[in-house]
Amino acid sequence: MKQSSFSLPFTPFHFLSLLILSILNFQLSIFNSLQAQPSAKVDLTVRQVAQAAGMEHATLSVSIYSTSTGKKIYGYEDQRSVTPASVEKIFTTATGFALLGNDFRFTTRLTMRGELDRDGVLHGNLYITGGGDPLLGSYRYRQTTFDTLFAQWTTALRKRGVRRIDGGVFYNTSIFDNQRLHDSWQWGDVGNYYGAGVSGLNFHENMYFVHFNPGAQLGDAATVARTTPKSLDLLETCTVTTGAAGSGDNVIVYGAPYSKERRYTGTVPLGRKDFSVRAALPDPARTCADLFASYLRTRGISVSLGAREAKAMPDSLRAVMDYLSTPYGTIAQYTNHTSNNIYAESIFKYLGYKGYGRGSFENGAKAVTTYLTSLGLASEGVHIADGSGLSRLNRVTTDFLCRYLVAVSHESFFDNFLSTLPRAGESGTARHLLSTLPDGVTVHVKTGTMEGVKSYAGYITTGNDRLAFAIVSNGYDCSSREAGDLLTRILQTIATAY
Repeated sequence: MKQSSFSLPFTPFHFLSLLILSILNFQLSIFNSLQAQPSAKVDLTVRQVAQAAGMEHATLSVSIYSTSTGKKIYGYEDQRSVTPASVEKIFTTATGFALLGNDFRFTTRLTMRGELDRDGVLHGNLYITGGGDPLLGSYRYRQTTFDTLFAQWTTALRKRGVRRIDGGVFYNTSIFDNQRLHDSWQWGDVGNYYGAGVSGLNFHENMYFVHFNPGAQLGDAATVARTTPKSLDLLETCTVTTGAAGSGDNVIVYGAPYSKERRYTGTVPLGRKDFSVRAALPDPARTCADLFASYLRTRGISVSLGAREAKAMPDSLRAVMDYLSTPYGTIAQYTNHTSNNIYAESIFKYLGYKGYGRGSFENGAKAVTTYLTSLGLASEGVHIADGSGLSRLNRVTTDFLCRYLVAVSHESFFDNFLSTLPRAGESGTARHLLSTLPDGVTVHVKTGTMEGVKSYAGYITTGNDRLAFAIVSNGYDCSSREAGDLLTRILQTIATAY
């Protein structure tokens, strides 16, 4: 028996629907094709870099996301955990904006205790209580130098009627713990300015200058001419020799916190008399109190005792002055533009203090990790050890870096955070990156460098979108400069492809 078939009539409505669907599919195929072309260009460059001389055995990881859609545009080995070096600072500084705010200021308190008689003699002591300010007494900025700082403190004392101090200048650092260095930092780093670590009472960026005079000829012994600030109580051993003219600072300083011993090795350039090198202060808080006592004496306010530590603060303190730091937003900008480890670790430990009652590496890591979790980010392959990136225990994937940057781009503080990232070809550590860019394209990038590590992460803003990118290489065999040039090729391709 023949079966009957039943079908709906094909109406003009059906024809129009099919036509619209065909057009949409065609447009989607064009869109996908256009998207694939830039990614293909990037992929070609990435694979060429991965096979370049010195990179054959290295880990290379690249990720790109759209901040507008939150979708991944490109990834190459982007789930591998890598050491980020100073790119780590983007976690620290953004968390600071979220938990402290752009206008937050660190507070250093100057107080006194004891009887102040009618002749202006304080029968007691001064107390300097640190608040973690990384710029206290910094030599970099006119408004923060220790002469400017001490002048303000001295004026405040005179206003309280103090003319002489029958006692000492005490210092308290208890806002942070006494572990200035992370356990994983390398011995070759910690005697140098960038590995000085932080104190609850930072001072002069926790570093001093060693000025060397080179010998008359290549290979001759160099000598220590002086140190600044003056009057530092150091036991110095110098084996520095004279390097080639123009060779720059190749001095390594060895020395532990709280130890007076400092050993200088390496070379300084021929023909550069009074060549300065930065080294880690043994005890920044004590140096601050010592130098302030000396400053007071030169300004006619005698101090009968020297600097001493106040591990516990006494009762009945009277306020002399609260010294407020530069606003947080400016400090965060200094941190990322100059990639300053002291600034980053001070922020990191203060976040730990704010969240958990005392500044420590453990509490700082907990504060940052909690913030990352609050953004709803899955963090497999990620480990936060310190705030600066100096630790090789820091681990991150480039995929996570990009997802993090996407999340931060939607936070209320984003414009302030973006301004802390150097612009490629213009400012900070990115000044020499990407000398040419297409019209209307800007690149904000945090860079990272340590032995065997090179990293870039940030944003590329075009007329159509803002991209989050991360490029990290670990374990290359070429020079740091050559690795940087190779990674810059990738960044240049990304900036021009999309």
